[in-house]
Amino acid sequence: MKLNKEWHLAHPMPKNPTLDQRIAWHVEHQKNCACRKITGKLKAEMQKRKIKVL
Repeated sequence: MKLNKEWHLAHPMPKNPTLDQRIAWHVEHQKNCACRKITGKLKAEMQKRKIKVL
C-alpha cells in the first residue's frame, strides 16, 4: 500500500478524537491515501452508518 506523506502531514488525527471525528478523518483518508485499511470496531460502526468502507 502507498503512503501519501503530504496528506498525512497536513491532516493529523485530532488528539482524543470523538467517534464522529475519527470517522470523518478516515473517510478523507480513504480518498487520499492507501496506506492501511479500516478495520475492527471503526469499520463496523461505519458500516452501521452506511458509510462506504474500502
